[in-house]
Amino acid sequence: MRVAGIGCRPGTPVAALIQAARGADMLATIPERADLLRPVADRLGLPLRIVRVAGIPTPTQSPRIQALHATGSVAEAAALAAAGPAGRLTGPRIVSACGRITIAIAIAIAEVP
Repeated sequence: MRVAGIGCRPGTPVAALIQAARGADMLATIPERADLLRPVADRLGLPLRIVRVAGIPTPTQSPRIQALHATGSVAEAAALAAAGPAGRLTGPRIVSACGRITIAIAIAIAEVP
């Protein structure tokens, strides 16, 4: 299962989020972005997992995100949290062309409840 962890800035257009999320089997984000991602998950017919990311180690280390969310990357941490303990990132997060979205993909090894 491909879990897309998504971080985004407030006011990010839904169309841009839909494009970024294509190809995923599940979306994951933080509680502060749930309202932005629900329409995306609904439109794509995907489950949306709302996760806490504080304390989850990530390959990317953004000082701004660390100060706000206690992790280096919301996208990477959300993907890992939703993928479960055996989940692994396929690579570091990617920043969208518009610069408002970060996305990281984790592969869930076992079925995610």
